[in-house]
Parts: sequence; C-alpha cells; structure tokens
Amino acid sequence: MPDSSNHLVVTLFSEILAVDQLARASVARVLPKGMELSHFSVLNHLAHAGDERSPAQLAKTFHVTRGAMTNTLHKLEWAGWVHIRPDWDDARRKMVAISPSGQSARDAALAAIAPVIADVVAKVGEDKVRVALPVLRELRLKLSQID
Repeated sequence: MPDSSNHLVVTLFSEILAVDQLARASVARVLPKGMELSHFSVLNHLAHAGDERSPAQLAKTFHVTRGAMTNTLHKLEWAGWVHIRPDWDDARRKMVAISPSGQSARDAALAAIAPVIADVVAKVGEDKVRVALPVLRELRLKLSQID
C-alpha cells in the first residue's frame, strides 16, 4: 500500500475511534442515573424493532459475546426495563422484549441525549452532517460484512 493510502487509512481509523470515544463519553454523562450506554443501546434497538429478540440475536446485532449480552440483559431485567421469557418453540432459548418502564427509560435517555447531539450537529453544520451520513453508513455496512 502506498504511503499516501496508508496515511489515509490510519487517519480515518484514528478519527473514527476518537469520535466514538468522545461521543460515548458525552452521551454517558447525560444518561439517567443507573443507565449505561449498553443499556440504552439495547433498549433503543428493542424499541425500534417492535418485537422480541433472542439474546443470541441481540449479541450478533451488537457484535458482543453472548455472555456480555446476557450480563447486560440481566441488568436490564433487574431494573424492570425488559421482560425475558422462555421461547415457546424452543425451551433452550429465551426471548427479550422491552417493558413499558423500559420504553419510558429509553425515552428519558433519548430526551437527555438529543440536546447533546443536536449541539454538536449545530456546531458542525447540518449540511456537513447530511453529507457525512451516507459515507458513514457505507463504512458501517462494509465493516459489518467483514465478520
């Protein structure tokens, strides 16, 4: 790989990691007490999905181990934010759904996060963000195909 291409790859990777770290820190600071970013991510996914998911499906979606997802789901269940039930078709599996209190917690978290992200978008400029979104989406899709 030529030096200029290598520099582009390293610079892109460095920027993505820095943005990820800063975004996570900014969002984590404003989440409701007791909620972690992983909790919000799962609640948000379940809210958008509109139906149940298995822990294995959630682990695959979030690119984490089943053990890590099980840990997160236990915390969410303990908080009353998800319902976990046996899969009636396969007793070895479980199914997860967002609870009404989980929906409320997700909504509260989103209300807290939205101004933080809106402020960044306003400072960068909506037009620049609109231009960046398709590129970021394509990068995400290409990276998801590597697995």
